[in-house]
Amino acid sequence: MNLALRDIRHSLGRFVLTCLGLSLLLGLVLSMIGIYRGLVEEALSLSRTPRADLWVVEAGKRGPFAEPSRIPGDTREVIASLSRVAAAGSLTYQSVEALHSGRKLRLYVVGYEPGRPGGPENVFAGHIMTRSHYEMLADAKSGLVLGEQVRLGRNVFTVVGLTRNQVSSGGDPVVYLTLQDAQRLQFELEPPVARREAERGAPPANTDVVNAVVARVAPGIAPGQVVEAVGRWKHLTALSQSAQEDVLTKSVVDKSRRQIGLFTVILLAVSAVIISLILYTMTMDKVREIATLKLIGAPDSTIIGLIIQEAIAMAVIGFSLGTLLINLAKDHFPRRVILLPEDGLALALVVLLLCVLASGMGVRLALKIEPAVALGG
Repeated sequence: MNLALRDIRHSLGRFVLTCLGLSLLLGLVLSMIGIYRGLVEEALSLSRTPRADLWVVEAGKRGPFAEPSRIPGDTREVIASLSRVAAAGSLTYQSVEALHSGRKLRLYVVGYEPGRPGGPENVFAGHIMTRSHYEMLADAKSGLVLGEQVRLGRNVFTVVGLTRNQVSSGGDPVVYLTLQDAQRLQFELEPPVARREAERGAPPANTDVVNAVVARVAPGIAPGQVVEAVGRWKHLTALSQSAQEDVLTKSVVDKSRRQIGLFTVILLAVSAVIISLILYTMTMDKVREIATLKLIGAPDSTIIGLIIQEAIAMAVIGFSLGTLLINLAKDHFPRRVILLPEDGLALALVVLLLCVLASGMGVRLALKIEPAVALGG
């Protein structure tokens, strides 16, 4: 006879409610892990889209995502002329906010040269840009559809293609423009400002500026060799793709990572306390039954097994329900949630261990119960 199973049946309602509450907590823990994975993937996706081997930015900078970088537009030609470089492309990055269809639309605009490294290679709907001006590729999370027109700055752009999972490290959906359109949007002065500068005798604003140049090296060439060659120039800094990703994970999303990690640890600690108190309360409710078991000669191992089995049942049921809940709801989160099997397995083992440790209070109480309690009034 399984005593744990009989005890659960005896107080089935309370046990089910306990497992449901625990599943919500564990589901929240799992969602925190998934959100962190999503943050890292979103931050890296934008840097991986060009499939570049190295990034060239302003001297002393750590890349266009970590800090502002401005270099002359002809830098691409200089980088492309290196014998070890197979292809190069110029890029601009900027955040914009536009009023569209009566709502504010916040976008992360990437300007690139079609036909050169820098833009998305595939779109799941529509087609890539075929005109040099006033066309746009948009991520599906922006809510834009094919053929829709959006005003950015002083120009109107038509959505000709849609991409997936292209967002900035801040979660803003990415749209792609041609490099010239993006440069005008980023560097061209508004008419009142331009007139004021003209009255002051200032030269016209130079829009032939980019934030970075990405390059792919020739087959058989190590990116570090090109990085070292560019590093000899005092006005430019080159970073390999791995170095750029390292900057993103350790600088751009580092605080978010630590905050989510701390929140996850707190939730796990709260879960352990709740399980411990629940098991302690359940043990107190069956003091007479435990005393009766001792009176008829039941060994301590049987009583300990009763409590630990209930703890394991809570862990398994709570974790299973929490996992099911998050898998059903993850697509409705405002940020991307990535649930990896290895993360789920690691969390399951941690939860199982916490539940076994949390049963310690109940086990201690059960071992202190005297058999004579069964004969009391």
